[in-house]
Amino acid sequence: MTTTTTAPAAGTGPAPGGRVRPRRVRWATLALLVATGVLYVVDLSASGYANSFYAAAVQAGSQSWKAWFFGSLDAQSFITVDKPPASLWVGGLAARVFGFSSWTLLVPQALEGVGAVWLLTAAVRRWHGPVAGLVAGAALALTPAAALIFRFDNPDALLVLLMTAAAYCTVRATEAASWRWLAWAGVALGFAFLTKMLQGFLVLPGLALVYLWAAPTGLGKRVLHLLGAAAAVVVSAGWWVLAVTSWPGEKPYIGGSTDGTVMDLVLGYNGLGRILGSDGGGGGGMSGGTPGSSFGGTATWQRLFSSEMGNEISWLLPAALLALVLGLVARGRAPRTDRARASLVLWGGWLLVSGAVFAYMEGTVHPYYTVALAPAVAALAAGGGQVLWAQRHRALARLGLAVVMASAGTWAFVLLHRNGTWVWAGWVVMLLSVALATGFVVTPVRLRRLAIVLVLSGTVVGLGGTASYAVATAATPHTGSIPTVGPAGATAGGGTGGGFGGARGTAGGTTDGTRQDGTTQDGTRPGLPGATGDPAATGQAPTGGAGGPGGGESAGTELTELLQEAGTRWSAAVSGSQSAAQHELATGTAVMAMGGWSGDPTPTLEQFQQYVADGEVHYLIGGGGRGGESGVSAIQEWVAANFTELTVGGTTVYDLTRPLAPATAGAAG
Repeated sequence: MTTTTTAPAAGTGPAPGGRVRPRRVRWATLALLVATGVLYVVDLSASGYANSFYAAAVQAGSQSWKAWFFGSLDAQSFITVDKPPASLWVGGLAARVFGFSSWTLLVPQALEGVGAVWLLTAAVRRWHGPVAGLVAGAALALTPAAALIFRFDNPDALLVLLMTAAAYCTVRATEAASWRWLAWAGVALGFAFLTKMLQGFLVLPGLALVYLWAAPTGLGKRVLHLLGAAAAVVVSAGWWVLAVTSWPGEKPYIGGSTDGTVMDLVLGYNGLGRILGSDGGGGGGMSGGTPGSSFGGTATWQRLFSSEMGNEISWLLPAALLALVLGLVARGRAPRTDRARASLVLWGGWLLVSGAVFAYMEGTVHPYYTVALAPAVAALAAGGGQVLWAQRHRALARLGLAVVMASAGTWAFVLLHRNGTWVWAGWVVMLLSVALATGFVVTPVRLRRLAIVLVLSGTVVGLGGTASYAVATAATPHTGSIPTVGPAGATAGGGTGGGFGGARGTAGGTTDGTRQDGTTQDGTRPGLPGATGDPAATGQAPTGGAGGPGGGESAGTELTELLQEAGTRWSAAVSGSQSAAQHELATGTAVMAMGGWSGDPTPTLEQFQQYVADGEVHYLIGGGGRGGESGVSAIQEWVAANFTELTVGGTTVYDLTRPLAPATAGAAG
């Protein structure tokens, strides 16, 4: 048997560690993946169900294949979540095989992170050598946003995996002008669309450009291959849209849309609305804000470096941008098919397009979206650094690599300085980085081994800041809809608008103690179940809170038992998806989320009256997150005027199977 290894990109030369034997590469890669798995899996269940909104949809998918296919919030498929269902398919299948629990919900996210690290390592290794590949993989694994999202049940974990898979397939396609590999890249992007819609296409310009520019075949074939890949994108993304559109029977309302259609969701709430500031949906932004509300600060390029976004993604961003520019200059006269330059174009296109969208989008944007930048940042920092190392005999390339090394440590100092208890760590990282970079510049070229030690040491130190925040993030439980990075109690600081603070995993604070998404400092909306946090995240019944399910553990248990014994298609109806999700997780029953997550116009009063007449809903629970929406308010008023009111441990519940006597109903009206 003959063992082969992929050569570094043409013209880049050996890696800083010298030529590495294939067996050592395999063992080093395995060690990286195991370490990544440990970081993402250890104590994973401490976050409970993490984001109860998506957790309830996974639970529903484990109970009903129809709910699984549509991505419904409830097992009876009244309404879907506000995203397409690909990420829920993974969790739903895991729950069907192993049972629904915190572990089966979150372990798939961690495995998706390990897969992304593996694919990035392989992609960078093919064009820059094994050392650069390992550095890129480690940089991705140690990005705080990655340590957050790959331990959390949001669609972004699968999104990053699929986009990285598309980049890897594009690397393979560009090497050999392979239409098959390019088509697989299109399939990966199509399923990225089914994960988070148009965000999955942000990497497409960079991938298409590198193939069009660098594939070793004629222009006509390159264009033809790209058209074939475009067809693969359309087919792999469009089949689900077509199936939902042409579904012959009863189907759930598409959450986040204004008319119950997928295309309205694509073009509105999850499309142009995010960029232009009108989020679509029935009632505004993703987390209950008004249209155009932003959780990431002011729309400017500084957004990526300030406040919570800076903490999540910017640790190696200056180094990556410098490596991109300096690397392109260094490879400026290379042939068209030069792989080193092609790599910089691929990952640079990914970073610049996606980064510009995140920086300037006017609609709802959450800081954790920036995890989609992590593979590109890691690949550019490692690959660009390798290009400069290969030309270290040139003074400018040597100085450029030193600047890249020093920038990582210097920016880590700025970010760590925002956390008042970590200032000392920032000083250590910065001083060591600058010292090692300076030492590399003044070391004679002939002292190659010393140069290797300095560069590898500088790389490790440069990763110190991001690694510390990634480990702190992984060690902290996260719940709620807007998780944040760093140790418990850390503040984002240093930002312009949209600052984040308080407990990990809750929305950013405002001066009056209410967050931009309308929640209180404990992460709940007034009147929502669980005013003391997110009890559904630990599998408990919702408790506490004015207008919520009651005033303690016993009240929550009493309401849980009531819903479990309802015996109807939906045990209850409640205002808002978040309230419905918490009740579903606590009871295992289907709960009708009136108004959805963003004030969706469903159900109408007439529709709800028909559900009640058909005996499909047993209770209506008072309170909830969207009671102010006109349609939901009309339903609540009609129910209060016509059905028996109960008090379950302080919670107002209406029994829809017990209408009031005509005289009583008339007096109530």
